Amino acid sequence: MSSAPLARGVPAAAGSQPPARWPGGHPRRRRILLVLCLSLLVVVIDNTILNTALPTLARVLHAGTSSLQWITDAYTLCFAALLVPAGALGDRYGRRLSLIGGLTVFALGSTLAAVASGTGMLIGARLVMGLGAAFVMPATLSILNAVFPPQERPQAIAAWSAVAGVGIVIGPTLGGLLLAHFWWGSVFLINVPLVALALAGVALTVPETAEPGGHRLDLVGTVLVAGSLFAIVDAIIEAPSRGWTAPLTLAEAVAGLAALGVFAWWELRTAHPLIDLRVFAVRAFSASAGAVTVIFFALFGSLFVLTQYLQLVHGYSPLAAGVRALPFALAMAAASPISPVLAGRLGSRVVIPAGMALMGGGLLDLSTAGVHTAYPQVALAVAIMGAGMGLVMAPASTTIMTTVPAHQAGAGSAINDTIREVGGALGVAIVGSLAAAVYHSRLSSTLAAAKAPGAVVHQAASSVAAADIIGRQVGGAAGGELVAAAHSAFVTAMAMGIRVAAVVALAAAVAAVVALPRRPRPEPQPVRAGQQVMPKLARAR
Repeated sequence: MSSAPLARGVPAAAGSQPPARWPGGHPRRRRILLVLCLSLLVVVIDNTILNTALPTLARVLHAGTSSLQWITDAYTLCFAALLVPAGALGDRYGRRLSLIGGLTVFALGSTLAAVASGTGMLIGARLVMGLGAAFVMPATLSILNAVFPPQERPQAIAAWSAVAGVGIVIGPTLGGLLLAHFWWGSVFLINVPLVALALAGVALTVPETAEPGGHRLDLVGTVLVAGSLFAIVDAIIEAPSRGWTAPLTLAEAVAGLAALGVFAWWELRTAHPLIDLRVFAVRAFSASAGAVTVIFFALFGSLFVLTQYLQLVHGYSPLAAGVRALPFALAMAAASPISPVLAGRLGSRVVIPAGMALMGGGLLDLSTAGVHTAYPQVALAVAIMGAGMGLVMAPASTTIMTTVPAHQAGAGSAINDTIREVGGALGVAIVGSLAAAVYHSRLSSTLAAAKAPGAVVHQAASSVAAADIIGRQVGGAAGGELVAAAHSAFVTAMAMGIRVAAVVALAAAVAAVVALPRRPRPEPQPVRAGQQVMPKLARAR
């Protein structure tokens, strides 16, 4: 097993100790944090910046639905599948080296994507970008964890978490802005100068925090975890189009879960595991990981339908729709710095469930939006969601990083990142599938009752975008009625999907109250003559 010290069968939480090299923190830690946040922002934005460019890519590259799906999913699949191996490689061979290499590969992939002449080349470039991003994201958090002392680390992780969340939301806004003034390749080429700036910052300020050469790489574990996550995430992403019970979907999911089980068996028996899985026996770690998964499930699922609502029902342009999602980013940016302070005073057992309850409440508020709902009501709901996520992310990420042994901080950060990706993919797949099914059923019934032609019913019920096109082609009162019926059906479907996400968030809030340990409390100690009384913290239960 790992050489980490043991306590009741689980690894010691070395992450809560001062950095060995810099007990008071690295003297350049503030500048290091800025460089790490810039590096993180580049790869996080790319999760969503492409969404606004998909219609343009379909037109310019003659990309069909399947090609567009692969252009989007290639990045996510490669990114999610390689996060844990990449984090472990950083722990063993150098986190700074991992960050530099990842940024360089990411910039190379971005350049290739910008000049792609066809869908095949673009999909390949997106895979290269995902490979680079997989090395960047875990390196940023593990370096941050090493250069800040324990008393400052929660605030630093709060800043990191805010950038991770805000980047997802501002991606579509930036994409819309670029497309309004430049060609489609600009959504990829924008990464190159940002990466160049980040690389200069890394070279000048970021130290090496790992201890390379400690243990040999667990090649078996690397292959197993990469293969299992690739299969599971691909099954989740493809399930809405293939069908949740389609043979290929079920086979891929079963194979992925089986490989994940073998990975767990292997990691618990090998001498030098990628990550000491005994950390999952720590309630605080497992509960925090679950909270991160659920919060990203709710975020990505709701953003998926909200973007369509703003653009297709309200008629906003991609840029205008992105701007109208910014209250989420602003609220999260405001709540994130406060969350470590609240967690220090009230405990994560209060703050994390409170944030998840806020997310659930914001989702319920958003689910009441109708076809003609004014924007301020939508903005308020989105802001409540952002505040909830801001309260959850920093305390949960801090708990995860302080539970993992220090020499496995990169792999621990990768777990934190992987559960985000899996939660987000599940959110889009489940909320999107449910909304699509409700929309299809409701609009089909409405149009069939109005005795619309079968071909019209079939095409209009496929998506609200298709219904808008058909309505414009039909024109007149009949076309207007078709579009109105489609918008009404979509709003109903959106409400159903968002309510499911809200229920999941609220149920998880209750579960987190039960699962998260209580705060340590002072325990009186016997006093010897002439000895000063010092309270001892009781073990959290």
